[in-house]
Amino acid sequence: MAPMSMRGEIWRERIVDWWSGAWRWVLMAAGAIVSVYVVLDQGLEHGAMTAIAISGLVIGVAISRSQPLAIVLMALPGLLIVERVGLGGTDLSVSDVALAAAFGTAVLLGQRPYNRPLRQLLWLNLFYQFTTLFTVIVNPYVANTVEWFHAWLLISGALIVGWAVGAGGYARLGLSLLVGAACIIGVITIIQGAIAYASGDFGPVYPSWPFPMHKNFVGTVVAVAAAVVYVNPDWIGWTKRWAWTAFWLLVVALLLSQSRQALIGLMAAVLIAVIRRRITERSRFVYLLLIPAAWLIVSMVIEQIESQNQHNSVFQRLNWFREVYHYWRESPVFGHGLRYWYNDSTVPFQPPQAEVEVLASAGVVGLIGFIVMWIGIIVVLWHVDPRFGTLAVAVTFARIVQAQFDLFWAAASVSIPFVIVGICLGAMAREQRGDPTRSTDASITVSPLSRAPLR
Repeated sequence: MAPMSMRGEIWRERIVDWWSGAWRWVLMAAGAIVSVYVVLDQGLEHGAMTAIAISGLVIGVAISRSQPLAIVLMALPGLLIVERVGLGGTDLSVSDVALAAAFGTAVLLGQRPYNRPLRQLLWLNLFYQFTTLFTVIVNPYVANTVEWFHAWLLISGALIVGWAVGAGGYARLGLSLLVGAACIIGVITIIQGAIAYASGDFGPVYPSWPFPMHKNFVGTVVAVAAAVVYVNPDWIGWTKRWAWTAFWLLVVALLLSQSRQALIGLMAAVLIAVIRRRITERSRFVYLLLIPAAWLIVSMVIEQIESQNQHNSVFQRLNWFREVYHYWRESPVFGHGLRYWYNDSTVPFQPPQAEVEVLASAGVVGLIGFIVMWIGIIVVLWHVDPRFGTLAVAVTFARIVQAQFDLFWAAASVSIPFVIVGICLGAMAREQRGDPTRSTDASITVSPLSRAPLR
């Protein structure tokens, strides 16, 4: 008779197999239904991109029996698609759908147990979720409850998805998919920007293909990807030439988008990378570029202030902050509820600053949870092995710095950095177990020269 522990393991594997099979069929059915619904509801012209993205997930489901994490890997590029699905009156995006599908798969098929840093991050996020639960109870409306679960998915769900990729041996492939998708957006931005500049339009670039994108979304995506290729950890295995080319392509796209907030975020990420690593000639060169970048941002702000145009972004933000402050005073302890701007027309906009949004949404209680969570995240990641922790700290620090000047709770802007953090922690755990990080990525042999960081 088999030992009790062996029989328990056999039963556990059977249960996981059954649930993973059920999850596979649920995703296939849901993907097919949603694709048809989107095309019929939005038309072939407007719904094609969403239908194609969701169909990609269905393909991942179909091949997941032979490649268990195929759904997760197929979902990664989908995180960069912010086109709205609008199912049943909700405000979900393709990014949300892709993250939810990947999360379900990662929970069922991801490696266990989670390492200590990941558990600490999950507990920190749970603490924040607890502090915002009060506003869900005090302000009972549907969008409030939905956003509570959505906010948890954007952080904890993204961490678990990234962990599954990294711990499963797909760190290089996963980050390549994310950066590759960002480079495609960067190329589209550069092409559209070149056309606009040739016609005499030197304003911010808002790419319109394959789906409409806001300049701040474009800036955020290419800035995060630029931070990844700049740090270029040795365990990814990218060549210096490729990483350097991708970095400058993404920087050009960022400059054309004219997203000041994203540029500040990239500057913060580079600063962290320089502090955490030995400074070489190339890092000094990029570090010196922070000076003209800072000058560009300051000069643009000064120009807007001197114009005295009450409708530009600087004065508009000041007016928004005044409105949100007076609105918060009506419910200072627990706030008005998450996504209150959908439920109350008094202040019908999302505050463009992280702490202000949390304060108005979840009150002082929620703000305490938010601050504790973010300080804890930076502290935990700072103590991670720099080979893996530098990239994790850089993207999270960049995100919170950028959120001081921009929206915070936006799907891709939050989930992508935390997916990257999860990949870093999963790759570290895999290496600590003595299993090479790139063993299942591809059958490509990486030379020692290709493992050098981008400097």
